[in-house]
Amino acid sequence: MPTVLRFGALRVVFYPNDHRPPQVHVIGYGHEAVFELNIFTGRVSIRENYGFPLRDLAAIERVLVQNLAALISAWESFHGIA
Repeated sequence: MPTVLRFGALRVVFYPNDHRPPQVHVIGYGHEAVFELNIFTGRVSIRENYGFPLRDLAAIERVLVQNLAALISAWESFHGIA
């Protein structure tokens, strides 16, 4: 699973078998959360959370939105979708 972004002690990755919609997994501190990426709305949405406190999810979401275009580009490049 390639790491496409790091911030603080967190890694943002995607899995080779991930499917649409584009999504990333944020891993750190023994927790994991899955966020769907939507380039058309400029938003991300939490799909699954395994242990992150709500305040951390809000901070993670802000970083993902700031990097949204790059994350979607990396996801599409890795999965062979133009």
